[in-house]
Amino acid sequence: MKILLKRIGYALLFAFILFNIMCAFQSYHFTRFYDNVPHQNPQEMGFFDKASAILFGVSQGKSKIVDSLQIPHTTITITTTDSFKLSCWHGVHPLSDSVNAKGTIIMFHGHGSNKSGVITEAQSFYNLGWNVFMVDFRAHGQSSGTECTVGVKEAKDVAAAYNYIAATGEKNVLLWGISMGAATITKAMNDDASIQPKKVILEMPFGTMLDAVEGFVRTMHLPSEPLGAELAFWGGIETGTWSFGNKPEEYVKKIKCPVLLQWGTDDIRVTESETDDIYANLATSQKTLVKYEGLEHESLCKNAHEKWLQSVTKFLD
Repeated sequence: MKILLKRIGYALLFAFILFNIMCAFQSYHFTRFYDNVPHQNPQEMGFFDKASAILFGVSQGKSKIVDSLQIPHTTITITTTDSFKLSCWHGVHPLSDSVNAKGTIIMFHGHGSNKSGVITEAQSFYNLGWNVFMVDFRAHGQSSGTECTVGVKEAKDVAAAYNYIAATGEKNVLLWGISMGAATITKAMNDDASIQPKKVILEMPFGTMLDAVEGFVRTMHLPSEPLGAELAFWGGIETGTWSFGNKPEEYVKKIKCPVLLQWGTDDIRVTESETDDIYANLATSQKTLVKYEGLEHESLCKNAHEKWLQSVTKFLD
């Protein structure tokens, strides 16, 4: 019996160690994006390649920029306080345009995306009379870096973009973000009291980093517990951050300007309870929550354009 118990103990120890090794590798690849890494289609992988991907993850390439932005814009590079170079597009209404720009909306994309991923939203804002400033987060698009902390260090990217636009003399600065971009806005405003936009639009921000990782795990049809906590733990260790302290639902308690919060009812990455908690915790009394029936964790503007345009126009006026 003692020998059997010892063998069972060794087997459990081995399984525990292997599980943590797998989580460490997966977290590492989830928080890293590299230039010139080809996309691997799981359906085209051989048996050993698939096994390696499951056990150790795969390197992720930076998403490619596709400049199909149909408005006048220039490419600008700004520098963060920790020396990252961020590539941005600045879409400005021409001086000869009959439309007087109402202000500037600074735009932040989601995890693994880039500024060209929010072109539909940018063109919509522009057509409503706003200038747009679209930012590639560090380790994304054409910006420098390889490490992504899912909002923790990226808060400095938000600060750099806000300070750049504020320095141009723009008085009416708004912030818009989707998914990680929305969550990062809340972190930046929590950390830096000088970031004072006139209004904020948050689309599908996660409640906490643990919620975000568990949501990601759900998209792979795997049990979110305890896998989510393990991935969040190792992700924090590998990026030098405390993932469990990244809580947009707490950060929003410092946001006092008007806020439009939007979410899709079929979103399995961000739950309704997360969204409701964020809305309840917003410090401002000028807040609006809009839910999109049947939409997932996706562009609300692209997939329910008329409703999105109506809610955004009402909020911006």
